[in-house]
Amino acid sequence: MSSGRHRRHRPGDDRLLAATRWTGLAIVPFLVIAVVVLFTAPERSGELFAWPIAPPMSAYLLASAYLGGIAYFVAAWREHRWHRVRHGLPAVLVFAGALLVTTLLHLERFSQNLPFWVWLALYATTPVAVAALLRLQRGSDPITPDPDDVAVPRAAGVALAVIGLGALAVGAAALVAPAWVAELWAWQLTPLTARATGAVLTLTGVVNLAMLRDERWTAFRILFGAQLLSLAAIVVSLLVRRDDLLWERPLTVPFLCLIALAVLSYGGVTAWCERRLRAARATG
Repeated sequence: MSSGRHRRHRPGDDRLLAATRWTGLAIVPFLVIAVVVLFTAPERSGELFAWPIAPPMSAYLLASAYLGGIAYFVAAWREHRWHRVRHGLPAVLVFAGALLVTTLLHLERFSQNLPFWVWLALYATTPVAVAALLRLQRGSDPITPDPDDVAVPRAAGVALAVIGLGALAVGAAALVAPAWVAELWAWQLTPLTARATGAVLTLTGVVNLAMLRDERWTAFRILFGAQLLSLAAIVVSLLVRRDDLLWERPLTVPFLCLIALAVLSYGGVTAWCERRLRAARATG
């Protein structure tokens, strides 16, 4: 009889472990609560969330990232193939780690309430849990396409990686030099919200850079769906909170162009790959 350890670590079996699926699902209720609070009552975030966030556009951006996270974790819970979700976990690790560091650097800005203690517990444990899951799943991906898989066009993958690199660079700058980025940003930021915004931007960066070494559409299909949902929420947020935008700031127009380019790129690649995938499955 095979041992549990052997079953968990069998190389190339492409099995998504139950621990990975259930850990993601356990995070979902916290994300749902955060999305509801930040979208419906941003002005009460100091009371109902971990800290007071102003203007509302910062709350909406964070909520949009959480909305994409809900879609990703729910889809991952229903999935059984590791390669179909693997590129999301490194992004979650970087995002959660960045928010943990941000929290520790700005403890005086947080509300001393139940939502804050839940926030602190979540971001103190999530990086450790995700790092452990990545270690457990190491070697599970056979690095081969599914029988009916399609390849993301190389040019599209490179273009999305460039977009991701730009987002990652701005996100890193916001984390390292929040006051400087706050002076340039599209809406008013504090050092805390600048770092939180930087953490959000790292999500796109980490995922997209993986496209330079993996062209399998099935490896990004779930992530693209989650990202498109997040981008749709950001677009609606920008329309609703357009008065928060500071048009004289140097990064306002570039940020809006980056969002528009991301929507067109993700949408175009998704439509093209889904059409090819349906055709491959129909003939397979």
